[in-house]
Amino acid sequence: MEYRPLGRTGVQVSPLCLGAMMIGPWGNNDRADSTRIIHHALDAGINFVDTADVYSGGTSEEIVGQALQGRRDDVFLATKFFMPMDEKDPNKRGGSRRWIMRAVEDSLRRLGTDYIDLYQVHRPSPDTDVEETLGALTDLVRQGKIRYIGSSSYSGSQIVEAQWASRQRNLERFVTEQPPYSILVRGIEEDILPTVQRHGMGTLTYSPLSGGWLSGRWRKDAASAPTSSARPSARFDMSQPANQRKLDIVEDLAILAEEAGMTLIELAIAFVINHPGVTSAIVGPRTMEQLESYLPAADTHLSADVLDRIDKLVAPGVTVNPDDNSYGAHELTARARRRNPS
Repeated sequence: MEYRPLGRTGVQVSPLCLGAMMIGPWGNNDRADSTRIIHHALDAGINFVDTADVYSGGTSEEIVGQALQGRRDDVFLATKFFMPMDEKDPNKRGGSRRWIMRAVEDSLRRLGTDYIDLYQVHRPSPDTDVEETLGALTDLVRQGKIRYIGSSSYSGSQIVEAQWASRQRNLERFVTEQPPYSILVRGIEEDILPTVQRHGMGTLTYSPLSGGWLSGRWRKDAASAPTSSARPSARFDMSQPANQRKLDIVEDLAILAEEAGMTLIELAIAFVINHPGVTSAIVGPRTMEQLESYLPAADTHLSADVLDRIDKLVAPGVTVNPDDNSYGAHELTARARRRNPS
């Protein structure tokens, strides 16, 4: 597996990053099996692991930490903070200094480590000054508890604002951004990826299979298609024309993958990591079988012809269903528009 530079940090990471959202009760609650999956990923050459405090209420971090015992120095370990860790306490969440200082200690304890390589803000907050967040994270870097800091699901303007604040206030800067990206969700190509590249940041993309749409699990056959009752989200509501369009595209992509001599999964993940602005694609297996199906993509290169055919199905910069975008959504909330809701 060929390694890549993580922005301008000097760190080299694998093109596939092991995402641990499905490690724990949210996905695989068998700790021994989850540990085997993590070890197999490391043995296959993956040296990058990403988790978050909110995944399975902290259990994901615990399992990852236990699995890395004895191998911690060989892994670039990333985790995230921001999401609510206690629904009853409004201060156990967000990007405030008060919460960050508590959250990092909790993550360090669960991960069983003295330091976190990459500590990321899981989502931006319109109610928190970015300098508040950056100031707290800067102190943690200087204390040696974290090595680098990153953002997730930031809009282009938010990335620029954070970079500007870091330079103006002499604070640590975000060295990575973690946005959604797949063949069906290409919105970041228009603004996010160029912005990240201009600022010398690394890009860790999540959901390369677009929430399962590109896994081959759902096809035109209605019996195998997702239903809004099974996945209560506009992303999976099959009454929406955009989701019907996604099924049509998946059929064409499956044919393209077969003609190119690869699986649909390999095509989908290879598409992401073949983009020059992408450092690593986060893959989140729940089973060993899923991990095995992802690994070949790390060494798969797509020809210009294949990429051109993908562009004809989904044009560059286009997200087939806008509900699949998870960045910048708060910028279009009712209170952010020029009129108030009635």
